[in-house]
Amino acid sequence: MSAVTAAPTVPPWIAAQRAQLLAQRGHAWLLHGPSGLGQLALALELVRAWLCDAPGAQGACCTCASCHAIDVHTHADLCVLMPETTLLALGWPLPEKAQADIDDKKRKPSREIRVEAMRDAVEFSQRTAARARGKAVLVYPAEQMNTVTANALLKTLEEPPGDTRFVLASEAAHQLLPTIRSRCLGHAMVWPQATDALQWLQAQGVPADTAQALLRAAGERPEDALALAHAGLQPQDWAALPRALARGEAGVLAGLPSAQAVGSLQKLCHDLLAVRVGAAPRYFAPADLPQPAQAPPLAALTRWARTLAQEARTAEHPFNAGLMLEALVAGAQAVLHSQR
Repeated sequence: MSAVTAAPTVPPWIAAQRAQLLAQRGHAWLLHGPSGLGQLALALELVRAWLCDAPGAQGACCTCASCHAIDVHTHADLCVLMPETTLLALGWPLPEKAQADIDDKKRKPSREIRVEAMRDAVEFSQRTAARARGKAVLVYPAEQMNTVTANALLKTLEEPPGDTRFVLASEAAHQLLPTIRSRCLGHAMVWPQATDALQWLQAQGVPADTAQALLRAAGERPEDALALAHAGLQPQDWAALPRALARGEAGVLAGLPSAQAVGSLQKLCHDLLAVRVGAAPRYFAPADLPQPAQAPPLAALTRWARTLAQEARTAEHPFNAGLMLEALVAGAQAVLHSQR
C-alpha cells in the first residue's frame, strides 16, 4: 500500500465547524443533528487534528504519518467504536476476536455497539499513547450504544485519562442516556448553504439537475442526497412516486434498501400532512402531490405515520424484504385512496 494518501476533500460547512470546535477546549464532544449533515466527517476531522503531528488552526496537515495512519485505518492512538456492520461497510477493522467469531460463523456482525468493544475502548484509554499527541475515541452512531454499553462508558467519560479525548457523533441524540449527554460538550450540526451542498454533490459526480432534485428529496441533507444517488434514485422516479403508489405499483420502491424505502414513505406522509394543513411540502414539489382538497384525511395520515415509525425500527433487518415492500406499497395505496 502506498505511503502517500491524498488529503481528503472537506465540505466547506464541515471545515467551518472544525475550525470552530478546535478553537475550544474540552475532553468530550457530542456532535448531534439529523442524518446527512456530516457528523462522522466532522468527528474524523477533529480526531485527525487532535492526533496530527503538525496541526494548524484549520485542522490536520493531512501529510504526516499520523494523518496517513488514520486514512488507512491503522492509527495506534485512535479507537473507533461503531456497530460491526458499520465498521465493515466503511472499511474499518474489527477487533480480532469479533472478526474470528464472524469468520467462523459463530454469529453475524452486530448492528449495535457491543459492550465488549466499549470495554476494550476503556482499557485503550488507560494505556500510554504510542505517539506524542495523546489518544482519541470516536463513537458513531452513538445512539447505537445500548444501556449496558453506555454505562460502561460513563465513568471514563466523566473522568478520562489526561491524554484521551472523546467525540460522540449521533443522528438521534435524544436516544442517548441523559448522563452521557451531560458529560459532553454539545454541538448541533450546521445545515449547509444550498449552493455549497449542490457544489459538493457535483464534486461527488452527481449531475447538477439530479443533485438539485435529490437534495430536495433528502430534505436538504447532502450526505442523504448522495446516498439516494448511490442507490440509483432518478429525479423523475421520485417525482412520480406518489402517483405510482396510488396505483399500487410495488416496483416503485424495489431498487431501494428497505430503510430508504420506509424513509421515502415517511417523507411522503410528512408532505401529505403538510398539504392537508395548508403548509408547504418539503420533500416533493407541490405539483407531485394531491391538491389539499384531495389529500387523505388527517386521521388516516396520522395512523400511517405511526405504522411507518414502527416499520422503521425493523427496516434494517426485515424477515423478507420483498414481502415488506409489497405490504408498504399496499398500505400507501390504501391511505392515498382513503379520501374517496
